[in-house]
Amino acid sequence: MNQEHGAHQQGTPVPAVPAVPERLPAGAEPPEAEAARRPSGAAESARANRGWWDRNADEYQDAHGTFLGDDRFVWCPEGLDEMEAGLLGPLESLSGLDVLEIGAGAAQCSRWLAAQGARPVALDLSHRQLQHARRIDEERSGAVALVQADAGVLPFRDGAFDLACSAYGAIPFVADQVGVFREVRRVLRPGGRWVFSVTHPVRWAFPDEPGPEGLTASMSYFDRTPYVEQDESGRAVYVEHHRTLGDRVRDLGAAGFRLLDLVEPEWPAWNTQEWGGWSPLRGAVLPGTAIFVCVRD
Repeated sequence: MNQEHGAHQQGTPVPAVPAVPERLPAGAEPPEAEAARRPSGAAESARANRGWWDRNADEYQDAHGTFLGDDRFVWCPEGLDEMEAGLLGPLESLSGLDVLEIGAGAAQCSRWLAAQGARPVALDLSHRQLQHARRIDEERSGAVALVQADAGVLPFRDGAFDLACSAYGAIPFVADQVGVFREVRRVLRPGGRWVFSVTHPVRWAFPDEPGPEGLTASMSYFDRTPYVEQDESGRAVYVEHHRTLGDRVRDLGAAGFRLLDLVEPEWPAWNTQEWGGWSPLRGAVLPGTAIFVCVRD
């Protein structure tokens, strides 16, 4: 907490931009992708997902920006809000903390943290997502520290942060989960919290559909073969990696974290939206999100 905020800026800061164009150039659109189940290593996964989020950031912010808000901390499609959940700790304890948000997107969560008196740094692999963060900051006449970097190679010195968090960012898309967890531990100070949300692992066994077809298991929960979307040449354009609940708990322990809580939010009655495979229908019978609350030993 006594560290100067500017000392974190060892990554690639995103310059201010006057405006975000309506869409990326048409030539940036990839060929139609086909789904496959096959291995995908760290380099391919990072390259594919950086490109996917750069291409789809505009559509994502258009579709979900209102739900996420400009300065809310929403953990998941269920709508669990950190203001009520308190998973990062008591609200009053956030003031003065150095916080790293991983997979920050347009930095909505970081903006909320700044409003609580914290000193957040918003990190994302996608330059386009961070351009949206800069756009929102300029519209609000504010500024959140932005860094473009891979979660597996965090560009910060050891012990730079008091707290790290990620709301559906980075973790599902990395091939080396233990490596990312170890990097998070490295940049945290002793006793620092690491809190992250991901798609609930049980969803892997079910089709990613919001309707009745999404209620019948179609593959093994224990099949860890990555889901890959690839172009006609076999080049990956999107990769998602599956770990069971047990895998994530063991990997956290191997990286030097102690699990404090595992939160599985129930679908609230007020939330009538569909978001990809999340919906009130599925939320009534299947968990959609798992939130891991951990501490660095």
